Amino acid sequence: MSTPVPASDRPDGRPEVPTPPGGAPLRVNPARRAAAPAHLPVVDETSAGGLVLRPEPEGPGAFSAAVLLRRNRTGRLEWCLPKGHLEGRETPQEAAVREIHEETGIRGSIQAELGVIDYWFTGEDRRVHKVVHHYLLRAEGGRLTVEDDPDGEAEDALWVRVDELSERLSYPNEQRLAAVALDLLASSSGLRDALRADAFPTERPDLP
Repeated sequence: MSTPVPASDRPDGRPEVPTPPGGAPLRVNPARRAAAPAHLPVVDETSAGGLVLRPEPEGPGAFSAAVLLRRNRTGRLEWCLPKGHLEGRETPQEAAVREIHEETGIRGSIQAELGVIDYWFTGEDRRVHKVVHHYLLRAEGGRLTVEDDPDGEAEDALWVRVDELSERLSYPNEQRLAAVALDLLASSSGLRDALRADAFPTERPDLP
């Protein structure tokens, strides 16, 4: 698996996004747009979010991520990553920081790119092409809570060890992003050091 290449190392100045494990790319072929039913308009939506991490005392490679618990339309609880739509002229990076803070109560700063989830879904009156940018963030302040989420969609927010995320997250694409994060943490001592720098104390609630 590749790791992100600094912007200065690429001709276009953009960092390389690693390909997640599992043999399935996170990006969907844009040609699939043609598969949309002719009678439904196609709408593009962009969101951003990701993993905001805090260090754990077990060792230099131990981190936990803020994860949300939500109920789907059938009433089943789902474990998912915080994310939301871009607002106004926000960049994906700005939206990721804001959405994670709103949904989890944790303020963070972006340390690396994780990947892009690209998929389609059909509503009652439209066919939606959804692109979600994900980043890895360092927790820098705040209190883990869903009380300030303006949408009120989550039932709870919990700290989950990064090495347990692939088993807990409900969606395969997000499971692959968690595996990317684990690989980055294992391969980059500089990233681990950056995530532990100026660490702040947080409450440690029991996990269900």
